[in-house]
Amino acid sequence: MTGVWWEYLAVFVASGVLCAVLTPMAIRLAVRSGALDHPADHKSHKSPIPHLGGLAIVTAFTGAVVLAAIARPPEGGLGVLLPLLLIATALALVGLMDDLRELSPAWRVIAETGAAVVVWVLGSGVTVTGSDALNLILTVLWIVGITNAFNLLDNMDGLAAGLGAITCVSMFLVASANGQFLVAALAIGLAGCTAGFLRHNFHPASIYMGDSGALYIGFLIAVLGLKLRFEGDALTSALVPVLACSVAVFDTSLVVISRLMVGRSPFRGGRDHTSHRLVQLGLSVPVAVGSIYFVAASVGIQTFVISRIEPDSAWILAGMIIVMLLVGGSLFLRVPVYPDSQRILSADTRQDEPT
Repeated sequence: MTGVWWEYLAVFVASGVLCAVLTPMAIRLAVRSGALDHPADHKSHKSPIPHLGGLAIVTAFTGAVVLAAIARPPEGGLGVLLPLLLIATALALVGLMDDLRELSPAWRVIAETGAAVVVWVLGSGVTVTGSDALNLILTVLWIVGITNAFNLLDNMDGLAAGLGAITCVSMFLVASANGQFLVAALAIGLAGCTAGFLRHNFHPASIYMGDSGALYIGFLIAVLGLKLRFEGDALTSALVPVLACSVAVFDTSLVVISRLMVGRSPFRGGRDHTSHRLVQLGLSVPVAVGSIYFVAASVGIQTFVISRIEPDSAWILAGMIIVMLLVGGSLFLRVPVYPDSQRILSADTRQDEPT
């Protein structure tokens, strides 16, 4: 390992404390400016909730990274980090505009696609094929897909923040075990930031991260996944970040498939995510979210194991994870979440998703 445990712990604690301190300030700013997520038929909260949490997340993580880079400059200096932070911040600004003015989903996709192209141009994109064109396409699909997956995950108190923290810890374990200090430090720093925000976001939430925070976190996780490197065959290396993000991908796939099956647009908001289905089955919100945490943590541990074992065993274990998710998806599709047409139509109003 290039870093020692106390350095990683310091990054985690610093980013977590900073975000926990900044979040109440974001709450006060949202209340004063009227940036509130109001109740609607497809949302479970009964009173307006501030949704400028993304400002605290962006400020805390950027501040922690810059301070850490000054204290221990990475190879190549800040030039390695600044492009990543600038692109992530630009996406957060697009998300903030959506939080305040409700942009068309097309604008988000355009911004995410542009960010992915820039990442590829900077040399941080997918490299699993010998074709530049195919690598560019895969880079765009990965970054747009994962960014949107975490945006859609912001559908229940604490879910996106908690799952983001678990995913980042999984990536941290892989990176730190393989001597990638910068990737490991960024991953554990983002985990600390989301954990600090979770202090105010877990049920009952006093603030939401909004699209600004969700797009920021999703993009950074997508890029960190591209940066993971370890000894092993190329296919296994490509599989590890996919598995680390597999619970987020599962939820997005479940929502898209179920909406298409009933003739709804995948871009409409609704209470048809994995978390909503668990609540529909009788679980409370904290238990539903905690159950998803447990699955994500279990998959994260298995992902770390896959990165450390020989390829044949890795593919067997990965296959078991994929089968488990497919079976779970087929069962969740049977949970009734569209009881009548009026409920479906009412879900068109706002948000891709906070509760």
